[in-house]
Amino acid sequence: MQLTANIQSYNFDHVLLNAAGVMCQTTAEIDTVLASKHTGSVVTKSATLANRKGNPSPRYYELKNGLGTINSMGLPNEGFDYYMNYVATKATEKPIFFSIGGLSKSENINMLHQLQDSDFAGLIELNLSCPNVPGKPQTAYDFETTEEILTDVFSFFKKPLGVKLPPYFDIVHFDMIASILNKFPLAFVNTINSIGNGLVIDEATDTVVIKPKDGFGGIGGTLVKATALANVRALRQRLNEDIKIIGTGGVTTGRDVYEHILCGADLVEVGSQLAIEGIEVFERLENELREILTEKGYHSLAEVRGQLKVIS
Repeated sequence: MQLTANIQSYNFDHVLLNAAGVMCQTTAEIDTVLASKHTGSVVTKSATLANRKGNPSPRYYELKNGLGTINSMGLPNEGFDYYMNYVATKATEKPIFFSIGGLSKSENINMLHQLQDSDFAGLIELNLSCPNVPGKPQTAYDFETTEEILTDVFSFFKKPLGVKLPPYFDIVHFDMIASILNKFPLAFVNTINSIGNGLVIDEATDTVVIKPKDGFGGIGGTLVKATALANVRALRQRLNEDIKIIGTGGVTTGRDVYEHILCGADLVEVGSQLAIEGIEVFERLENELREILTEKGYHSLAEVRGQLKVIS
C-alpha cells in the first residue's frame, strides 16, 4: 500500500504530519514527531523573530463529547534562531517544514531573507492565518495585503515556499484568494487554520473557558471538519496543478484523512487530536486509512486523491 505524496522535489513516505501549533515548540517535541514511523514530515512551531511566552492561561480547552478544542495560545514559540539552530544541525531523511508567523510584514521579510541565505534545504511555510493574537488580524483575509506581501517575498525568495491560510466561507472568497495565489510560484497551501473567534461557556460556572480575549479563541477538531474539507476542495478546483495542498482540520479518524485526500489534499496535518491523544494518533490514523483503502480495493493514495464524486 503506497501512502505517499510529493511536493516539488520532496518525497513523503507517509501523508500524515503535525499541525504547526501542536507538538513542535521544542526540539524534543519535533524529534518525537520525526521519530514516528507513521509521519512523513514535521512542521516547526510558527516562529517569530523573538521568543514569545504567548497569552495568559487558561488558554486551551478540550470540548466535551470529542467535539474539538478552543484555544488562544498567542503564538508561544522559542524564537526564530532556536528553530534555525535546530534545522541546521538535525540529520533526517524526512523533509522539514519551517513555519514562520511574524507579527508584522517586516518581521516575516526579515526571517525569509535569513532562510534564503541559509543552508536550510527543506520547505518554508508562511503563516498568514494566526487567529488568536490580540490586536492582530488574519492577514490572508485582506486580499490586497496578501498580494503585496507575496509580491515582495517572491522578488527575492527562491526556495520552496507555501502559505498557511485561514478558513474561507464564501465562494467568491475562494475565487479571489485563488486568483492571487496562482500569480506566484507557491509550492503548497495549507488549509485550514482554526476557525477564529469561537466562544465556549462552562456550564457549571457560566464563565468562558479560556482567559485571553475575554474567552474568544480558535476552534479546532471535529467541529471544523466540514469547513476544512470545503476549503481543500474549493482550492484544489481553483489553484494551479503544481500548487499542492496540505489539508488540516477535523482529523480524528482514518476516514477523516481519507476524505481530505478525496477532496484533493496531498498531505494531511493533525492538530487537536494530536494534542488530545499524543504521538500514538499517527499510527492509529494510518492503520484506519489503510483499512479503508483495502476495503475499497485501492493500492495507493494516487487512485483516491482529488476523486470526490458529485451527484449528477
